[in-house]
Amino acid sequence: MCDQTFVAATFGPCDSCANPSPLMNIYIKNEPINYCSFCVEMMACQELQRGETLASLKRESETLKKKLEEERGKINDVELHQVAEKVETLAGLSVKTKRVLKGHGNKVLCMDWCRDKRRLVSSSQDGKVIVWDAFTLNKEHVVSLPCTWVLACAYAPSGCAVACGGLDNKCCVVPLSLDQQENLVAKKKVVSVHTNYVSGCSFVNTDMQILTSSGDGTCALWDVESGQLLQSFHAHTADVLSLDFIPSETGNIFISGGCDKKANVWDMRSGQNIQSFENHVSDVNCVKFHPSGDAFASASDDATCRFYDLRADREVAVYQKDSVIFGASSLDFSLSGRLLFTGYNDYTINVWDVLKGTRLSVLFGHENRISRVRMSPDGTALCSASWDSTLRIWA
Repeated sequence: MCDQTFVAATFGPCDSCANPSPLMNIYIKNEPINYCSFCVEMMACQELQRGETLASLKRESETLKKKLEEERGKINDVELHQVAEKVETLAGLSVKTKRVLKGHGNKVLCMDWCRDKRRLVSSSQDGKVIVWDAFTLNKEHVVSLPCTWVLACAYAPSGCAVACGGLDNKCCVVPLSLDQQENLVAKKKVVSVHTNYVSGCSFVNTDMQILTSSGDGTCALWDVESGQLLQSFHAHTADVLSLDFIPSETGNIFISGGCDKKANVWDMRSGQNIQSFENHVSDVNCVKFHPSGDAFASASDDATCRFYDLRADREVAVYQKDSVIFGASSLDFSLSGRLLFTGYNDYTINVWDVLKGTRLSVLFGHENRISRVRMSPDGTALCSASWDSTLRIWA
């Protein structure tokens, strides 16, 4: 009947009965309509077959879900750490802080590397987006936005622009210039508009298309030049907190995670949710593809990270310790895919052996929760952003 429903913070006349009431934003064939809860229930019941009730359909849904889990269990013959028993154990890591980037006046909420392996962009609660030279610590550009809480930022593949978005529900693209005195705010362009905050953004192998995730429960693909919506993605039933595009020049797959405890896999061409994993027991704060593109990891407020094999269609590893009790906020893989770096709300970064599932090291330095960890494109350095208003580069 409809692709997706979610509650939006709106109040007004219902598109069906015209009565003023709290409204639910419903998508039917990608077209948004605003119905009150009574009209939504009536519309759902109109589509029921004879003898069907909403309760019976819920029971049938649960039965089908159990059957799917049983079929997955039949091919669950061995765990990843068992396969990796004969793999050589990694020696102790020696990772230390090499640079501390200071300049934001409040919590740093996001960061992203440029493909030139030298520059990076960060966004903050202070409403500023800063482009840094990671070698010299110089600030090459500072863009002041009209709203605070800039939750997302991303570097364009060409290195000639950055994207950012946050509580203003918009994602903007800012072209960069060699002239550091130029007013970049005047050149920024609004590319996308959601009905709730923008939580993530990522360019799709080109400067011409961008993916966004939002608190309105959707992800969307936009044309940067025209600002036109190319495809929308509806399957999450709560805020979408993170997304990641497959590391392939020709891929059409991306993943998302959200407050509904789900990690979803999407086909950008069809807009369909092709795989879904609901293994966490709390919000999924971050999702990240393995460098191979055949697997991905998720970080959650339940203090665990989980590793999924897309080909096996199941979870194959869980990274947790009894001593780790704070939520995991962000993660990224080493270039080889053997190491998993995870930032936690207890101000630390834990380094996990992906194959063996053991913790190899703990990185200390930040004085508040970690909001983002990202490996440099050449794999030689890790950058972390924190609510302590700084970024750190580790190597």
